[in-house]
Amino acid sequence: MTVVLGCIADDFTGATDLAGLLARSGVRVRLHMGLPDDAPGDDVAPFEVIALKTRTLPVAEALEQTRAAAQWLQAAGAGRYFWKYCSTFDSTETGNIGPVAQALMSDLGAAQTIYCPAFPENGRRVFMGNLFVGQQPLAESPMRDHPLTPMRDSDLTRLLAPQVSGQVGLIDHPVVEAGPQSIRTALAALAAEGRAHIVIDAIRDGDLETIAAACREMPLITGGSALAMALPGLYLADGTLSADAPRLVPPVLGAGAVVLSGSCSAMTNRQVALYLDSGAPGFRLDPLDLARNGNNAVLDWLAAQDLAQAPIIYATANPESVRAAQDQLGVVRAGEIVEETLAACAIAARDRGAQRFVVAGGETSGAVTRALDVSRMDVGAEIAPGVPWCFGRSAGTELALTLKSGNFGTESFFADALERLST
Repeated sequence: MTVVLGCIADDFTGATDLAGLLARSGVRVRLHMGLPDDAPGDDVAPFEVIALKTRTLPVAEALEQTRAAAQWLQAAGAGRYFWKYCSTFDSTETGNIGPVAQALMSDLGAAQTIYCPAFPENGRRVFMGNLFVGQQPLAESPMRDHPLTPMRDSDLTRLLAPQVSGQVGLIDHPVVEAGPQSIRTALAALAAEGRAHIVIDAIRDGDLETIAAACREMPLITGGSALAMALPGLYLADGTLSADAPRLVPPVLGAGAVVLSGSCSAMTNRQVALYLDSGAPGFRLDPLDLARNGNNAVLDWLAAQDLAQAPIIYATANPESVRAAQDQLGVVRAGEIVEETLAACAIAARDRGAQRFVVAGGETSGAVTRALDVSRMDVGAEIAPGVPWCFGRSAGTELALTLKSGNFGTESFFADALERLST
């Protein structure tokens, strides 16, 4: 089997988002949680997705890990590459989106690439180079107050320019609307001007299909997961991809479940509130209390719960509470102490028989999968756009995990996820 598309994501929920959308095609998708320890074997999938945790790492570390992932995919025979980042372009003035893309371009011999985080199905649109979240410009959305990557500008060309050494260009919506050849012509004209980093507009799903058709032969494409969704069909149509791989048969699982939420996004706040209102047992983590007293209280609480009731343990809080904890503990430590506790809760729940894990937040998802030592998963059905159930093994036990980006899903996501797995 040949790897048709090698994918690298900058966080774990983003990787499952991408893998779930690729899996809509019915073609086999394999998801690696972290850089694979072993060399590629003969059983590689047409779509190999490597989930890293590089979104907020220092640039040098992010580059090192991403380049290593690309080297693994090259060894697996990947012909094309996709660099996936968040549909809200989570980054700082110094990186990591631009520096990683530029390094991959160098390593893969790509003279030009595109940047398109749009995900219209989830309300993320790019128009005249500006990113919108629903009807709000990015800088006016709740992402303005993100604790790690506060987004204070909506113009992607301005956000990207300080991050790369090459020139940035824009392909606006009228060009996209005119079709794939129009995009290819515009890319060639921008290349002649020396513009290697091209932001491209997309306001509806059809725009992403047009962009994918125009750019599918690029060595490297970068963007949100929705841009990759059209690629399997295009590869099937031109004969690059065969559809003879078998579909996933999910394992039979017990009833035990747990919900672990570390995200503090506006949507996750609503999801936690609705899940608690439905009667689910819950325990709220306070970083300041954890720093003073440790995690024995939550572990004792979890030990007393009926896991068939899918209890929730959450650190979700409003921006003011998050800032208060960060002011006392520091931004990094405030996040780490929550991740460490949720990881310990995941192990405790598994050891008590839980086989279904609903996890909210990219940092939390990374901490939980590492603690459970789940390094490779098969990708199953979606619960919400870009959020699938995945299946792996931990300590010899079959597990189902869904790793949800903070802003994804409807308010009823947690209950929906568990119901979807039981049907």
